[in-house]
Amino acid sequence: MANVKKESSSKGGGMISGIIILLCVGVGVMIWKFVMGSPANFEGGNPETGHPINALGQVYHGGAIVPVLLGMLLMVLVFSIERYFVISKAAGKANLDVFMTNVQSSIKGGQIEEAIAACDKQQGSVANAIKSALIKYQDVKKEGFNSEEASETIHKEIEEATSLEMPMLQKNMTIISSLVSLGTLIGLLGTVSGMIKAFGALASAGTPDQAALASGISEALINTATGIGTSAVAIISYNFFTSKIDDLTYSIDEAAVSIVNTYRRFRGSLKQ
Repeated sequence: MANVKKESSSKGGGMISGIIILLCVGVGVMIWKFVMGSPANFEGGNPETGHPINALGQVYHGGAIVPVLLGMLLMVLVFSIERYFVISKAAGKANLDVFMTNVQSSIKGGQIEEAIAACDKQQGSVANAIKSALIKYQDVKKEGFNSEEASETIHKEIEEATSLEMPMLQKNMTIISSLVSLGTLIGLLGTVSGMIKAFGALASAGTPDQAALASGISEALINTATGIGTSAVAIISYNFFTSKIDDLTYSIDEAAVSIVNTYRRFRGSLKQ
């Protein structure tokens, strides 16, 4: 039943991500066509033949690759905002560092019920995983496992709890990481397209068409700049959220070690 729910949730999440991608591309096209392509941005009010009088008009002349790049930039922004809220929620209600300090102090002092209560109050993925390990600690304590058996059981419990939480944390990170490369590649495609137009103007019979040459070079540079900008934002976003996820995982592992060490001290006290 859990696997069926997980697969259903995965399919639903994938469908939503696909819809967001299509919407971002659609909005990118709208921005390019109606905002950047507005007659107010060109001399004579003609987007096709008029000279651009501002940056929006110049970007519009970047060609059909520009709306795709704008859509990709919107994807980075939308998925970054979504990841920010999800990862912030996973950290819990209070400051994570303060929570970890308090819960580790309770664990080391053998105050397991107090630590569980702190997890209930904190909520979030980290608190849920730690709470699972604490409940398992109480179980192995009742069963009287030796230190090695208890260590293996607690670690297994916290790994299972973490594996249930990680997909939620890492969801859509693949899309952001893909946009790092795709932004540069799509920008490069626009660059090549612009250079083809530029060299076509040079190769024309008679005197080269200077306007067409300038237009081709401009298109190439606009696409290059937009693609690099999109990739740069995606890299910053991906590294930032990867670092946040690593911090959450480290906090869970740190708590697991404290729980195991506490149990070992408990078993050691029984042997004395």
